[in-house]
Formats: sequence, C-alpha cells, structure tokens
Amino acid sequence: MTRTHHLKPTFQLRLVLHRDVIIGPGKAELLEMVSQTGSISAAGRALKMSYKKAWQLIDTMNNHFPSPLVSTSSGGNERGGAHLTELGKQVLTHYRALERQLSLEDSTDAQALLSLLAPASHPNP
Repeated sequence: MTRTHHLKPTFQLRLVLHRDVIIGPGKAELLEMVSQTGSISAAGRALKMSYKKAWQLIDTMNNHFPSPLVSTSSGGNERGGAHLTELGKQVLTHYRALERQLSLEDSTDAQALLSLLAPASHPNP
C-alpha cells in the first residue's frame, strides 16, 4: 500500500492578485497565531518560520489592504507586540467562513470532483 492511500484530499482557499497570495491557509494561520500570542516572533516560532518570513507574509497582506491587518508596537518584552486590527479580524473571519463554505463534506460539487479522482488517489469520498 502506498502512502497516497492515507492522504485525504483537501481544498485550499487562496486570494491571489498579481501573483501575490494576499491570503491563504498559511497566512490565515499566521494571523491567528499573532492574535493568540500578541507577537510576530512568537507566531513565527509556533509555525516553525523565521521572524523575517513571518514579517514578509504580514507585510504582503498589509500592503494589499487599505490599512494594515496587523499592528505592531515597539518596546521589547515589556510593552511591544503585535495584534490584529479590526480589518485584520474581519479578513480572518471572512476567510474562515469561506473555508467552511468550501468544506469537502458539505459541498456536492466537491464530492462530485473527488469521485472523479483515480481510486488510488483517495480512500473514500
């Protein structure tokens, strides 16, 4: 039995503009971790990415919206940190809602598409 028998197909929602992924699964996860930890570096560590990479992803998101999704303040461990702005919370909420709408289990189109896969590609739709 090959490893592909154990993998479950998934859909991944990405909003793309001019080859930039404005938001996708990884960036949504990063926004959630910033919200939970209050820190870009802690969010990056939790997701096993460097601070530089986390900041680049946030910068891409911030540059595509009319105002930032993540706001930062300096001050080190005492007063510094990061948090989602109201716009950031709205973007994340809408993104997660769209993900739920694209749920494999709830979409007849998703089930139809999966049924067209080769049998070895998925265990059971």
